[in-house]
Amino acid sequence: MEKNDYAFKFASVGGSVRVKITSGEDIAHLGELDRKMWTVLSCPASGLEFDAKTLGILDSNKDGKIRVDEVIAAAQYLTKIIKDPDLIVKGETTLPLSAFNEEDEDGRRLLASAKQILSNLGLDKDSIDLSDTADSTKIFAGTKFNGDGVITPASTDDEVLSALITTIAANIGKATDRSGEDGITADIIEQFYASCADYKAWCDAAEAGKAEIFPFGDDTEAALAATDAIKDKVADYFMRCKLIGFDEAASGVLDVSVDKIGAISGGDLSKSADEIATYPIARPSKEAVLPLVEGLNPAWKGAVSAFRTLVCADKETLTEDEWNEIVSKFGPYTAWKDAKKGSEVEPLGLEQVTQALSEDRKGDLLKLVEEDKALESESLSIDEVGNLLSLYSHFYDFLNNYVVLSDFYDPDKKAMFQAGRLYIDQRSTDLCIKVDGPAPEISSLSGMYILYCACNSEKLGKSFNIAAVLTDGDVDGLRVGKNAVFYDREGNDYTAKVTAIVDNPISVRQAFWSPYKKVARMVNDRIDKKAAEKNEKSMSGLTAATNNAADGKAPAVPFDIGKFAGIFAAIGMALGLVGAALAGIVAALKGITFWQVLLIIAVVMLLISGPSMFIAWRKLRKRDLGPVLNANGWAVNAASYVNVKFGRTLTSLVKFPKMTAVDPEARKKASRKRFWTWLIVILILACAGFLGYRNYTQNGGIFKFKPDPVVEETVAEPAEEGEAPAAELPAADAPAEEAAPVE
Repeated sequence: MEKNDYAFKFASVGGSVRVKITSGEDIAHLGELDRKMWTVLSCPASGLEFDAKTLGILDSNKDGKIRVDEVIAAAQYLTKIIKDPDLIVKGETTLPLSAFNEEDEDGRRLLASAKQILSNLGLDKDSIDLSDTADSTKIFAGTKFNGDGVITPASTDDEVLSALITTIAANIGKATDRSGEDGITADIIEQFYASCADYKAWCDAAEAGKAEIFPFGDDTEAALAATDAIKDKVADYFMRCKLIGFDEAASGVLDVSVDKIGAISGGDLSKSADEIATYPIARPSKEAVLPLVEGLNPAWKGAVSAFRTLVCADKETLTEDEWNEIVSKFGPYTAWKDAKKGSEVEPLGLEQVTQALSEDRKGDLLKLVEEDKALESESLSIDEVGNLLSLYSHFYDFLNNYVVLSDFYDPDKKAMFQAGRLYIDQRSTDLCIKVDGPAPEISSLSGMYILYCACNSEKLGKSFNIAAVLTDGDVDGLRVGKNAVFYDREGNDYTAKVTAIVDNPISVRQAFWSPYKKVARMVNDRIDKKAAEKNEKSMSGLTAATNNAADGKAPAVPFDIGKFAGIFAAIGMALGLVGAALAGIVAALKGITFWQVLLIIAVVMLLISGPSMFIAWRKLRKRDLGPVLNANGWAVNAASYVNVKFGRTLTSLVKFPKMTAVDPEARKKASRKRFWTWLIVILILACAGFLGYRNYTQNGGIFKFKPDPVVEETVAEPAEEGEAPAAELPAADAPAEEAAPVE
């Protein structure tokens, strides 16, 4: 179980209790904070609107995630190096030299490196800024040694060594020094001298076996090239000769046929050189003797002539054995060429290679490399100062986005996961998070209305996906495939297209009208469907009638009096039903006052919209950012609610100013609309006032919302002569007389 001896302070942020990080002492004791109290346990190390270098430093194991242990390690490192940890909370880019903790070994080392940086840059000041460490090339410019194991011509005052470094870099390869200059490493030096030794040994082997390796002297290479040029064609010639010797009857098909030559003779034969070159090099015969002067294929005469001049100028013909003997002479030369090594230094020439080997300055060069590497720890400390200043400048902001998540709830700031702003359907939303792709199953748990959009910029050559959360307004015009525009935090614009929607309530107001809009859409869809069916049926009938008329087959349609009587009877019945329904409504409302009608309407609307509003109210209270971040690779450890009031700050709706129409007709139309609107309102108010006044006067100066019971009085009719008058019946509310007792 984790200990929590330090007295952290807590506050309610986003509907959850979170720790407050307000001082350097809080940062120093982060390791004592119970991990169950951390808002975030892990976040991506890239794709966030935060300093990329700082994120890379925090991701110490380079697994692409920044976890609690890595944050704690960075906090302990910073508070150990910085004498006054409260400076970390300020988030400044400048660190005074006096702020380094000289009582700590690492603090003393980094202070010395900071002073070295200022000295290399020629700056005389008592503080170091983040910008001073940004350009490492500038810091190490002009330095002989900088600990990277690369030496440059400037690394030595010996002109011969300096020139040798340049020669090696030009022929073997080069490495870039921290100063920005081209140089060489120990591996490159070793490779240079090994190549020199190999090249010299190869050349020495040629000198020792010169007579055998170079059968044609200095022309051996040219002779080999001339031989290779005709080798395949000569082999083809001798094979044809062998087949003729095997069967003379085959000579016709193995030689050039007259038909082939005749097929091309009608055109410009100079343009048919490629075709002629496919014919045999000479006319084959069973004697199998290759002519070298006369009787050659014109397309190959030049190549054969070059071969004869370089290889066998005294011969006019060749047998197959003589040809094979010539080819075998090139065997040692070919083997020697294939064994060639050290070609990298061949451009230097054998003389310079031999000189480099004889002088043997390899040891001096390697010694320079060792001197440079001796400063490796100092150079790494210089790099570490840059890392320290990055953490010093950005670490507190990171904590507010990781431990507390307070930047998200601050109206003057944006969280590092907020990628930019999306404009769509006359509104904008600032709660846009970069995601790998749609994850509706996870994000639906957030209770938020989310638009997944694919964003693309051809100008920047960048594309990515975002989850845009809408927290205010209506959703009637939103659909998959709708286009929008996204702006990142740097102001670059991207084309955005909605790829998926997670549907959740946005407001109670929207939920109130939602049932009616659904019914309206359903009715509208039914009407459109029926209208389309009727239209299709009418067009089909019209098309059929037109086709029949064009064919002369349109029959006369007789007038059916019975059919029309039935139609009128149906219309009458429908009107009767409508009238009966209206009469029923009037009878039901008989005796009900105006206020009761309003109350009934309100109750009916509440019954219809109430469930939707209740569900929306519950979801709006529980809108949680956590599932959206979890879908993007975060490990969120605490609820991060987005209530209605805060949600309105994340989504901005359009607000148009009052406009005066310029078009006179438009002004007249607007005036007429206002007139009729006010007339209807006045009539409604007048009717309400009249009914209220009548209610008031008829009930003796008080309002009654329930009518008195109706009492029916019975009047006795006069009796006819000889009949007794009828007994009067008591009124309905008169007390009944007591029955006489029976004696």
